[in-house]
Amino acid sequence: MERRRLGRSGLVVTDLCMGTMTFGLQADEAESFAILDRAYDAGIDFYDAAEMYPVPPSAERFGITEEIVGRWLRTKPRGQVILATKVTGPGHGWFRPPVRGGFTALDRRQIRQACDDSLRRLQTDYIDLYQTHWPDHGMRQEDTLAALTELVNEGKVRAIGCSNETSWGLMKNLWASEKHGLTRFDTVQNNFSIINRRCENELAQVCRMEGVSLLPYSPLGGGVLAGKYQDGALPDGARFSDYLRGGGERQQRMARRFVNARTLATVERLQAIAGDLGVSVAALALAWSRQHDFVASTIFGATTVAQLEENLRAADLILDDATLRRIDAIEEEMPNPMTEDGLRRL
Repeated sequence: MERRRLGRSGLVVTDLCMGTMTFGLQADEAESFAILDRAYDAGIDFYDAAEMYPVPPSAERFGITEEIVGRWLRTKPRGQVILATKVTGPGHGWFRPPVRGGFTALDRRQIRQACDDSLRRLQTDYIDLYQTHWPDHGMRQEDTLAALTELVNEGKVRAIGCSNETSWGLMKNLWASEKHGLTRFDTVQNNFSIINRRCENELAQVCRMEGVSLLPYSPLGGGVLAGKYQDGALPDGARFSDYLRGGGERQQRMARRFVNARTLATVERLQAIAGDLGVSVAALALAWSRQHDFVASTIFGATTVAQLEENLRAADLILDDATLRRIDAIEEEMPNPMTEDGLRRL
């Protein structure tokens, strides 16, 4: 594993980050602790959570993941863990934190309340990286940034970032920070994988030119790149299996975005490449993500220690130019497989 700086901040992290969105649902607390301990022992020092986890979100489970991470954090030296979490924001209408009710926004009151709640659940007095989970383009960027700047000045937060943001939204926020003398976003956490390469275009250029680090989430395409949905399989307990079997219209649309004929055909081609290297497609996908110059740390999840062990094989895997060309050839033949059915969302 390498260590890389997050944007222009003072935070330097491992280039693999342990994601936690399954903790408290697909993985119970005992399994979550085992996963966290194994990741820590493997040298990973960067851990990502959110107030709305686990996913899919619900009123009953809101905040459970942070509580689990907080209890685990008490067993480790705090200074050896780089901890990230998120304030939900409006959620594009698909999710609003039920504990606060009504329409949510990235305003001062809700940001400060969310941060204090996360600090309490995480049992710590500071958050290393605090991120906006969903953008609030209806608000003035300087109002959101002013609230986040207060948290930095008070020592509750060390650095800030955004998630699910557009190139336009990131640039607007960076402009507002510069104009008003406010803390800037050092990271952007977006969906990025071999089956969703759109970040390589405009967003990558923003990151390079503005000194912002991409933190890819779903580098395994929600499990698609692990091969679990090949040949029509819908494994029990898998998120998209549940969505496709009995989810609402929105959940089914999300699942079809990840699990469709073109993504599965891409995985089949990748299996041949991974086989030649003697690794899994999951390890191949994580290694591919790590080798982008605008990526600081790739966030991956696990529901079992066995899954984590397979993913850790990517820690020292370097793909040569010939392998990267083979992967690019698949994209050239079947570009943007996650946009099937006209689904062009983040």
